[in-house]
Amino acid sequence: MDRNLVELLDHNQGRELLMRTRQPSSAGFSLIELMVAITLLAILTLLAAPGFSDWTRNNRLRSTAESLRSDLQTARAEAIRRNTGTRLQFVSSLDASCALSTSVAIWVVNAGISQTPAGACGNAPSATSTPYLISKSPIESSKSSDLVLTATRSTVGFDALGRQSATSNPTTSVATLTVQLTSASSTCVASGGSVRCLNVIVSPGGDARICDPARSGSTDPMTC
Repeated sequence: MDRNLVELLDHNQGRELLMRTRQPSSAGFSLIELMVAITLLAILTLLAAPGFSDWTRNNRLRSTAESLRSDLQTARAEAIRRNTGTRLQFVSSLDASCALSTSVAIWVVNAGISQTPAGACGNAPSATSTPYLISKSPIESSKSSDLVLTATRSTVGFDALGRQSATSNPTTSVATLTVQLTSASSTCVASGGSVRCLNVIVSPGGDARICDPARSGSTDPMTC
């Protein structure tokens, strides 16, 4: 500001002029700038959506596989602790209408090699009342229609030494149990897709482990 010009003005006029010249400009967003920002945000969201969906599916598959392995280990440990046979079986629901299944991500653990929980999956865990339920799968494992379970048989039994045992009702023999966990809406990595599908395998010796069909190599512990 030219000081000579200020001196030519009276006190009030000079102060007002100085305040106007020192006030910073405050330009806001124009409508065009706002629309550009919204468009860029929408594009970024669309680009991130597939990756987020795969991340959600992978987490769900991993969580279900770990829950199943944990309950298989529970069934085995209870057989050893009780010195009697136990079994884990896949069922259609956790209520009084349940039936044995090989394609639903719901399961129950109970005592008794010949004791089926069919029609009684809604019962409370009990050591004195049939079907002698010990534990049940988390409800969350069956909430998503995107999760697909495929088991080589509905039931696996364990004896008092923790090994696999043949069962009756239904009749099964000792053999490796393979449970595949996949996605209904996406392709597994092993088939060229983006979802990390998993298998849960129970050996004749009773060990339960999680493996990845997409991995290979004799030294990789995740190889199926």
